[in-house]
Amino acid sequence: MSSSEPQVSSSGRNVALGVCGGIAAYKAVEVLRGLQKAGCDVRVAMTMRACEFVQPLTFRALSGHHVVVDDYAPDNPDPIAHITFSQTVDLMVVAPATANMIAKFANGVADDFLSSTYLACTAPVLIAPAMNTTMLEHPATQRNLERLRADGVHFVEPDAGEMACGTIGPGRLSEPDRIVAAALEILGASGLKDLSGERLLITVGATREEIDPVRFISNRSSGKMGFALAEAALKRGADVTVVAGTTTAAVPSGVRIVNALSAEEMSQAVARESAVASVFIGAAAIADYRPLQRAEQKIKKSNDSITLTLERTPDVLSLVAASRTNGMLVIGFAAETENVIDNAREKLRAKKLDAIVANDVTRHDSGFDSETNAITIITADDNPIAFPVLSKRDAADRILDVIVQLRCLKKS
Repeated sequence: MSSSEPQVSSSGRNVALGVCGGIAAYKAVEVLRGLQKAGCDVRVAMTMRACEFVQPLTFRALSGHHVVVDDYAPDNPDPIAHITFSQTVDLMVVAPATANMIAKFANGVADDFLSSTYLACTAPVLIAPAMNTTMLEHPATQRNLERLRADGVHFVEPDAGEMACGTIGPGRLSEPDRIVAAALEILGASGLKDLSGERLLITVGATREEIDPVRFISNRSSGKMGFALAEAALKRGADVTVVAGTTTAAVPSGVRIVNALSAEEMSQAVARESAVASVFIGAAAIADYRPLQRAEQKIKKSNDSITLTLERTPDVLSLVAASRTNGMLVIGFAAETENVIDNAREKLRAKKLDAIVANDVTRHDSGFDSETNAITIITADDNPIAFPVLSKRDAADRILDVIVQLRCLKKS
């Protein structure tokens, strides 16, 4: 493949990042890194003025691609870069976008590489404006913004605060993680089918281990993370089967459900279903122990205390990993309360997994029954990928991105 040909990312998500001249240009580096962590392959275009704030070498070193500033420059490997650059991407992001560049986009001006690329782009476009408050609020800028919105352009609105010039008000570039999240939301809505042909088997929710006919041992798992994975995988073209314990989350439509109340029932169901699965994700919180004996009748309050003798339940994740065939990928979860990364790494190695998703369940914004999750994904090559707090649906897509990458590595 020649250096002028577009490189396709392992996740199938190619992003063009345009950087305009302004003090906020340095934040584009964080946008680049955030997109890369989400599995995107990012190519960068800069305006001449942007180079006065951040050197192209920075973006080239981080992206692994030639950074285009002037498509007529002698070192540009592609003589029609504005066409190949724009029409081989799934999304174009411009951050920061100056008032001048927004005006060019809105009025069809194509007098440099970035504005020419915009006119040639067939993918969705996301713009993150950054400028002085007075410039932002000027009627001309507002007309240009409205015209671009009418054209279908997406925006991450600027934040309010103190500018580099000392002005206080709206106009600051939004935080990089918000820009990345908006980009990933657009990519997720674009109909990417990078899991077509995969058959995912996902365990979800909590198990119950009965003590007597009315009491049981269980945990707080709601099934939200597992069902978010199922929903995201379906949207990306996978065939999905869920083995569900006790859950309180809504079941996504289109998912095949196999119910399993106890760890033993879940183990048996997984053994049956895994024979035809290509990816197994152990998202359920399966009880590690169960009563050695279940009382046939309700235990009465006759004593101040009782003693329960517990025994280990089947280790479903280890059993699947040990018996896998035909290139199955096995992904585990590690819900930890201390030494989160170290404990997750040990579980990854001990169970011989392809990847593990670690999270600290003592946090209020992560773990059982929360709407969000702060995850770190560790792969078998011991490469941790940490994400900020995300909705569980967004976290699901980040996990699936890694699965797509692992599949590509196994095929190579």
